[in-house]
This record gives sequence, structure tokens and C-alpha cells, in this order.
Amino acid sequence: MARKDTRKPAFDEKAFVDASSEARSRYGRFNLAIVGSSGVGKSSLVNAVFGRDWAKVGKGLPVTRGVQFYHDESLGIWDVEGFEIGSPVPPDQQLRNHLDAIAAHPGDHQISVVWYCVKATDDRLTPADIAMIRELDARGLPVILVLTKVDWIKNPITGQRGIAKDLQAFVDWLHEPVDAAGRPLHVPYRRVILTSTRDRHGKGKGHGLGDLVTETLALAPESDKDAFRIAQRLNLPWKREMARPIIAAATAAAAGAATVPLPVTDAVTLAPIQLTMMGRIATIYDLEFKTMLSAGALAQFGVQVAGRALATSFLKLIPGAGVVVNAGVAGALTAATGESWMKLCELIHTGKIDVAKLDKEWAKYAPHFADVVRKLIEQRAVRR
Repeated sequence: MARKDTRKPAFDEKAFVDASSEARSRYGRFNLAIVGSSGVGKSSLVNAVFGRDWAKVGKGLPVTRGVQFYHDESLGIWDVEGFEIGSPVPPDQQLRNHLDAIAAHPGDHQISVVWYCVKATDDRLTPADIAMIRELDARGLPVILVLTKVDWIKNPITGQRGIAKDLQAFVDWLHEPVDAAGRPLHVPYRRVILTSTRDRHGKGKGHGLGDLVTETLALAPESDKDAFRIAQRLNLPWKREMARPIIAAATAAAAGAATVPLPVTDAVTLAPIQLTMMGRIATIYDLEFKTMLSAGALAQFGVQVAGRALATSFLKLIPGAGVVVNAGVAGALTAATGESWMKLCELIHTGKIDVAKLDKEWAKYAPHFADVVRKLIEQRAVRR
């Protein structure tokens, strides 16, 4: 009787998970401080921009009275209460104590940007607000003044949205603040952004959030920008811009691996390259497949989409391809797979696809013959 082959296949099902973990470690975490009183709408902002319920951002870590730190792998939220009326401690000193407590934490906990939240209906900045904003600026922290719960008024003729006159007067004052005597007042926030997470009827997707995301990225330190692009959920083009160089690098690596044409039986050597690419892209879309799927399901999916299985399925469709994978085909397969995987990650990221049905959904979005041919043509055009 023939002996059963018990050798472990050359396929490394860990490539996907390892690449994802490495990418998360490299990109790090974006830490945002949100300052404001209870009821100002801080939790609604977090949910709208980052797609996380306040209580589900991660374990809350009580740091000191008036400060909590919520975090997961890609996002940290410092929740800092506004000034407590009646407190014997001046507002700037109160905030100074909070910031000292935060500064005592490790480097990967430190604040990148501050959202200082004020309800639009308040129509004013209090002396406490001004003192606290000055203290944040003195610490070198960029502050965005976020007006929350703005009641937008839609023009029935033009369809454009505006704000009430009293709020507009407040916004005008914020752009050139003066004291009661009309003298210029130094309030060092960097931007003023008007936001709402719902319309006046409690429906819709809100307004001003895109501006808030754009300005937050602009003010973030260079070392934290990619972490913010990953954590936020409103600007998908940023994620595509991060993913495409990864696809290009994997395409070049796959082509290099097949410089000497590979027999289909050896195409498994392409799997680590392709799965590493897919793991890194998953991280950009803030998807943690290691916790979303069982280890067995993830490994089976890897076998299904990469290496020999992928090459075999396409060589059957390419006239005259024979039984070997050359550099052009290996690169085109990998590029087309990367583009398809990016689209699928985007759909999972936005909640349009259930990750539990990943194996079935991949069949719908996997690259087709035309996708690979297009990539082959693109590669030839670049070489000319």
C-alpha cells in the first residue's frame, strides 16, 4: 500500500496574520484628545468619524478624575472633561494636572491632536474655555475648535445648507475674537469646524465631518498621519492611496519570483507574497481577520485565494499559457488579486459585506480573466 504523504505543504498560512500584525506595529496608534463637558456630543463624533461606539473603543482606563483613556490597536481616545463649575482649581491648572497625568504614560499613548468641543447653541466661549485652549497650545498640542450639534438650515430653493444668524455671529467672532472692550483676544485654536452627526430630526449622516477629518490629518504629526488614515472611516480614497504601493511592491516581488518560469506545482511559492500583501491591506482598512475568523477558516481561505490555486484557475483560461507561470503572469495575477482584495476589504470595512461570508463573497470579487489580461497589458506598456 502506498504511504500517505504527511509532509507539510510549502504554503505558510501564517503569512497573512504575520503581515497584518507587522503592519499594525509599524503604523502604530493615533491618539486623539477630546475635551468637552458631558452632553456636548463627544461620543457621537467618535462613532461618526471612526465607526466605533464610545463604549466599544476598548477598555476604559481611568487615569485621574476627569480623564479616561479608551483604546484599541489603531485608535486611542483621551476623554477629558471640561471645566467643573464651582471647582476651587482654576481651569488652566485643572487641565494642566490632566495633561501631566497623560504625559506620564508611554510614548504610544501621547496625544496627536485635540478636538475641543463646544455646543453650537452655547454661542460663546467661556473664560474657562479660553484658559484651557491656551494651556493645550502651550503644551504644543494642535487644537481644533469643534462646534457640535449644529442645526443646519437648508435653503428650499438652492438646496444649500446654512446656519442661523446668531450662530453665524458667533462663528464670525471665533475667526477674529475680541474681548468686551473690542481688543483682540488670543485664543490659539488652529481651526474652527462646524459639525453635526445627525440632522434636526435625528436622521442622516451629519455635516462637517469630512472637514473635521481633513483638518485633523493636516494637523497630525507626520509620524501619526498613516495611523489616522487607518483609524478614520470617512475618507476611503486615503486608504486606497496607502494600499496601492503595497500592491505594486507585491506585484514586483511576484514577478521576480517567477523570473525563471514556475511550474504550476511550484506556484505555491507565490502564496506568501500574495498573502503578505493581503494582510497589509487588511490592516489599512482596520480589519482584524485574526479575531474575525477562526484560524482554520483563515488558513482555508488563504489556500483558496493564493499561490497554486490562483495560478491554476487562471492558466486554464489563458490560451497557450501551458503549465508554467512566467514573470508577467505572476505579476499580473498578484496585481489583479490585490485590486480585488482592496475592493472586498472596503466593502467589509463599510459594513456592506459580512466577514463570516468571506469565502463566498471572494468568489464574486476575485479577479477574472479580463482583469489579469488588463494588468498584463499595463505592465507591457510600462516597460516600453
